[in-house]
Amino acid sequence: MALKIGQKAPAWSGVNQNGKSISSDEFLGKKVILFFYPKASTPGCTVEACNFRDHYSELSEKGFEVVGVSADSVKRQSNFATKHNLNYNLIADEEKSIIMAFEAWGWKKFMGKEYEGIYRHTYVINEEGIIAQVLEKVKTKEATEQVLDNFEN
Repeated sequence: MALKIGQKAPAWSGVNQNGKSISSDEFLGKKVILFFYPKASTPGCTVEACNFRDHYSELSEKGFEVVGVSADSVKRQSNFATKHNLNYNLIADEEKSIIMAFEAWGWKKFMGKEYEGIYRHTYVINEEGIIAQVLEKVKTKEATEQVLDNFEN
């Protein structure tokens, strides 16, 4: 389950890969791509993060900010951002407060095993803080294209 289009996005705050506190308040008046990923430096998460990096200037020109969220530590987020030259905020949500608020946590299956983990969900939040788009089936190689192809404002 994910939050729905038209809902007010939950307020959030966290610490980015540089140890700086950031919050949803800083992004009011901007469109935000808030993407949740299971674990920094894993293959799928790297592909998705690099897709947003490679299209960052295009997204920025269209008024988007990009913010990634996982339960990794600040150090792990920092290493991930440095290694892949990621040019946007990555939040270290170790307490999973943002992940839970955006309903991006739950039961998953992989190779026949069930476990709890982070869903690869992407939310687009408009300038007024309203959820404008929800992607529950993210294609890591086409993450930016999925947002731009489906975004309505």
